Amino acid sequence: MTSTIIPSTEGPSTAEQKHYQPDSTIPESPNSPGYGESALPENKLEEAYENVEEDWEHDPINARNWSTRKKWTAVGVVSAYTFVSPLSSSMIAPGLPEIAARYNIHGETQVAMVLSIFLLSFALAPLVLAPLSEMYGRTWVLHISNIFTTGFNLGCAFAPNTGSLIALRFLAGVTGAAPIAIGGGSVGDLFSERDRASAMALYSLGPLIGPVVGPIAGGFIAQTIGTKWVFIILACVCGVAGIIGIPLLQETYAPIIRLRRDKKLGRNQDPEAAAKKHPHLSAAHAGSGAKFFWENMTRPVIILFGSFICFILSLYMAFLYGIYYLMFTTFAEFFSTTYGFSPGIGGLTYLGLGFGFILATFFGAYFADKVYKYLADKNGGKGKPEMRIPALFVGSIFVPIGLFWYGWSAQAKLHWIMPIIGSGIFGFGGLPISLYLVDAFTYAASATAAASVFRSMLGFVFPLFGQQMFNALGLGGGNSLLAGLAIVLGIPFPIWIYFRGEQMRARNPLTRS
Repeated sequence: MTSTIIPSTEGPSTAEQKHYQPDSTIPESPNSPGYGESALPENKLEEAYENVEEDWEHDPINARNWSTRKKWTAVGVVSAYTFVSPLSSSMIAPGLPEIAARYNIHGETQVAMVLSIFLLSFALAPLVLAPLSEMYGRTWVLHISNIFTTGFNLGCAFAPNTGSLIALRFLAGVTGAAPIAIGGGSVGDLFSERDRASAMALYSLGPLIGPVVGPIAGGFIAQTIGTKWVFIILACVCGVAGIIGIPLLQETYAPIIRLRRDKKLGRNQDPEAAAKKHPHLSAAHAGSGAKFFWENMTRPVIILFGSFICFILSLYMAFLYGIYYLMFTTFAEFFSTTYGFSPGIGGLTYLGLGFGFILATFFGAYFADKVYKYLADKNGGKGKPEMRIPALFVGSIFVPIGLFWYGWSAQAKLHWIMPIIGSGIFGFGGLPISLYLVDAFTYAASATAAASVFRSMLGFVFPLFGQQMFNALGLGGGNSLLAGLAIVLGIPFPIWIYFRGEQMRARNPLTRS
């Protein structure tokens, strides 16, 4: 029998919590789909009271209690948006020589800028888009951003000069960053910690496979009908994703779902009473919103530099991403001059990376899920974010192996398959880190946005100096330098986080306890 609790804006007292007994017909288990904290825990007692009052963990409108089909439809739409956006970042890579000739661009750095400027906006936009999603909901931020990305890609197709092309590429990156910034939060909305590894693996395929598929398709498009059509086809793909996504994807973010329900009820009841029903949520989403927006906009930066765990994992992820885009900008020239590949055939050289990423994704989903559940069961059924780390141990070993293989086989000009195999081994080492960030940080979208900022910043910078590094050190020496840094960043720190991460998180108010 459920006891009666008189509402109080100060949340439930200790006595109230002790005397509250949930309905015996409702299972109270941390393994139930709807179990878990919201992403706005500014007042833990108030949130506890609200959950008691509404039994939110078992409410059918809670995204974690949706049907399996509805959940995976939402994951599919978010993953599609996340695939289309990185596709735009790299699809022009094989056509860079033609773009340079068309716009009379001279200099390796300027040519690389046309490609990597997209990633600069990827680094900055999440600082705005992530808090917007936590203020007004994730779904329409995704939809509206995709619509603008469609328009900016069309603009790139007809850009009259270099300046306008770079500006439109930057704007396409700003809006295209939305699924990268908040998609991980959407997956966290839909699945509990024990069940989200497979969904996160599917979501993670977009940022990894999109940039690989892009050059393959872009190479043949640029070779046959010209680089202008690369941008037109990108706009069409974004449009198709929007046509499918807008009617199918519903809001997943729990605080917004609850607020919208109360506002809807408020039309037929006292609006003030509806607003007072959730003071914890309503205060955060109050009409003015300026202070709250600023707090949310700065939160990714605070998480990035205020949490050593987030910083070091984001740095490692960013380092891998920088190498990734360094390969994008150097593959075309390397395989063209060394093996005589045309732009179309040259685009196929990215398949090694693609296969590596696919294998890493499926291995990560299977292995990480198995290990997490095994360790959680050993811990009395209670999972911890650190139980995601063992999968990272495996990947961090393959990264330097792949870089050594790729660099020295390329410098020795061995058969063209050898550098491609090396890039595939490197790709396999990039097992997803986002899953740990989603589990470990209360503000999941802000945590993944913090990592995205760092990752995209290095993705922007690496191509600008990469060719000069290879010119000075050679492909073997340059990649050996990168492999050494990968060993320093990728091996000791994950081990340290596995053993000490829980203690570190306990001292940080932005992490889940």
